[in-house]
Amino acid sequence: MDITTLIGLILGFIAIVVGMILKGASLASLINPAALLIIFVGTAAAVSIAFPGSTLKKLPALFKILFSNKSVTDNKELIHLFSRWTELTRREGILSLEGEISDVKDPFLAAGLQMVVDGQSPDYIKEVMLQKIEAMEERHEEGASIFTQAGTYAPTLGVLGAVIGLIAALADMSNIDALGHAISAAFVATLFGIFSGYVLWHPFANKLREKSKKEIQQKELIIEGILSITSGNSTSMIQEKLGSFLTTKEFEKLKQGDYDAQE
Repeated sequence: MDITTLIGLILGFIAIVVGMILKGASLASLINPAALLIIFVGTAAAVSIAFPGSTLKKLPALFKILFSNKSVTDNKELIHLFSRWTELTRREGILSLEGEISDVKDPFLAAGLQMVVDGQSPDYIKEVMLQKIEAMEERHEEGASIFTQAGTYAPTLGVLGAVIGLIAALADMSNIDALGHAISAAFVATLFGIFSGYVLWHPFANKLREKSKKEIQQKELIIEGILSITSGNSTSMIQEKLGSFLTTKEFEKLKQGDYDAQE
């Protein structure tokens, strides 16, 4: 589970609740069905209009990504794999990689190794794998844009909710006490709109993009590793080349052989 998403949500709600208490506002005012309807149903309606059904049906998978950590091979472990495969191919030839493919869990990496075994040219392998990355990046951006748009619509709908509330409040000004309560309730929609837009939807979109960047970076490492094998680079050359994807500290450990796959 991606605990940072859960922690962020909890802190966001604590900030609102504690902030209202410190300001002397009543928490009971948050129980406002009309405001909830305008903001959350209104946002859902706007997003439904903005995106086709084929895109919206990805929402359950997107929420799963937000609240879970995808199991991926560590970059340091990948570099060690490529180093081992390089030694193997230099001893036994490219076809020796065929026996390694069945043990690879990453479909992208397995596809790259299969093309190497099949004798495809480095240019062809690079082109195909880059196209796969580009297609994946487009899919990821499409998913993140759902939340970006929701974050854009929600605050505006909050203003709409406040206007509706003020229209209702100002329709009868005979009771000043009731008028004050009605005006206060009108701005609850604005609170929900701003909160959902800037504490939920926009941060969700950013997290999806950040996870996508990390996945793309690892796939770029895989491409460089595959091409290094086809070029017949030595183990030290591969480690030096792929080490650019690591932090300075990680790279120093890699060169010293101080590596733990479970790190």
